[in-house]
Amino acid sequence: MATTNDLKNGMVLRIDGQLWAVTWFQHHKPGKGGAVVRTKLKNVLSGKTVDKTFNADVKVDIANVDKRDMQYLYHDGTSYVFMDLSNFDQLELSDAVVGDAKDFLLENQNAVVAVNEDTPLYIELPASVELLIEYTEPGLQGDRSSGGTKPAKLETGREVQVPLFITNGEKVKIDTRDGSYLGRVQS
Repeated sequence: MATTNDLKNGMVLRIDGQLWAVTWFQHHKPGKGGAVVRTKLKNVLSGKTVDKTFNADVKVDIANVDKRDMQYLYHDGTSYVFMDLSNFDQLELSDAVVGDAKDFLLENQNAVVAVNEDTPLYIELPASVELLIEYTEPGLQGDRSSGGTKPAKLETGREVQVPLFITNGEKVKIDTRDGSYLGRVQS
């Protein structure tokens, strides 16, 4: 147990039997009355975000979330198989747990898997990954006031917008948080 004054971004709280991650918090002292802590909480399993205000010094239940370094091995059609790098145990994760991270996962890539009481919650990828362009149309120069973009299919199957000069077979750096193009990878 901790108090609302101890809240930090990334903490996972157990509220009404559900797990909520703190994504933002602010201590606020109004002119009248006691201090409060305003928070934005994200449901770990559903992804739903809510605003919640706590009185200062209220006890909150902090969930024990174990973050393990794991390596993605393969997708067997129904689940994603990861291997724990510390003890080599294999863990099967469902599509719901992996979520949008599947669009950036390559075999033998490392990721962090968050686990609470032997239940996998979510995975964290690095902020950016390097992926190969599987297919994109040739870029055409035309009438435009700024640099144009075109769709490109990555080796994982995800489609992203890239600049017109990118060609098939090039490696690009992609932001895993929003799927945006960050730049070419020099080989």
